[in-house]
Amino acid sequence: MQILSHAKIARMTAKSGGYELIEDGAIALDGGRIAWVGAMRDLTIDGPRTDLGGRLVTPGLIDCHTHIVFGGDRAREFEMRLEGASYEEIARAGGGILSTVRATRAASEDEMVATALPRVDTLLAEGVTTLEIKSGYGLDLDTELRMLRAARRIGRERKVNVVTTWLAAHALPPEYPDRAAYLRDVVIAGMDRAHAEGLIDAVDGFCEGIAFSVDEMAAVFDHARGLGLPVKLHAEQLSDLGGAAMAARHGALSCDHIEYLGADGVAAMAAAGTVAVLLPGAFYTLRETQHPPVAALRAAGVPIALATDCNPGTSPMTSLLLTLNMGATLFRLTPSECLAGVTRNAATALGLADRGVIAPGARADLAVWDVAHPAELTYRIGFNPLHARILGGEFV
Repeated sequence: MQILSHAKIARMTAKSGGYELIEDGAIALDGGRIAWVGAMRDLTIDGPRTDLGGRLVTPGLIDCHTHIVFGGDRAREFEMRLEGASYEEIARAGGGILSTVRATRAASEDEMVATALPRVDTLLAEGVTTLEIKSGYGLDLDTELRMLRAARRIGRERKVNVVTTWLAAHALPPEYPDRAAYLRDVVIAGMDRAHAEGLIDAVDGFCEGIAFSVDEMAAVFDHARGLGLPVKLHAEQLSDLGGAAMAARHGALSCDHIEYLGADGVAAMAAAGTVAVLLPGAFYTLRETQHPPVAALRAAGVPIALATDCNPGTSPMTSLLLTLNMGATLFRLTPSECLAGVTRNAATALGLADRGVIAPGARADLAVWDVAHPAELTYRIGFNPLHARILGGEFV
């Protein structure tokens, strides 16, 4: 039994909110799990001790929505947009999502891993212990599968838990003018192959006027549930199509973006226990003005998570700490809501009941911080106070 002593502990277990701080506490670790947590004065367990000197301990951070495996970049497109180029002009110059698709299709699995690892390492350096990675930039069978193989390799080559998501229903590639054929030949057939290879933990899609309809995504979700795979959805980012309500009816783990989510969607998510994953990096990059309905989500008791949405086009961000500040500044979440959004609620958004809190039986995935109060994690901008990252009870 290993003891972490003299720590300020943010347990983050209460769904009603708050940090649940223990000012002078201890955590007993046993076999990669938390065996006991409480005040130092109540500690009766023997074992080697690591004195944390009053530092803050939180659950390890969880980035529950990323597209971190991709080829190329969109920096020139970003520059062109700021120079006044229109969307059409950027597309004619080879920009947009299809530029990422071309670069990703040209990348080998080794190249995908090599280019993703620096982005992953930046997140790990900020205390991330669980990371979701989506496919969705191949838009053909072979590349989508290659992206997920690269994601699985990242989980082997770095000390991090990787959760993978099948997102072939991200956009329609130009070689498939027949939407039904793409859904059949790539989205559904690829899901079957990836599931058979053990590459998928969940299925996602982009439900929007520029992507796939509610009925099309419902059919994809029906197939996913037939394979025993949980679902989630990019929903109501640009308009309210009713995708979130449909996803909730399919028992979705999460609905993500949701700036245009209406009352029906909020009610459906609340009834299903579906998490609202807010992505302030995309909101910021796209200079959006429609805010997600935070007050309505709070009132309905919908859990709120935050994530980087790391991707080359609309959220080229690899800082979950900056995401915390953006969640507070842009969406008016409280600091305790922000921290819950990258711990307990982020775990729920991935269907993981064994992490995101500091409680007996939970995984010993922890972050140790050089701060006096957990609000500092949200308050600071561009400052990383991580002292140590603990994965499965081991300092890494």
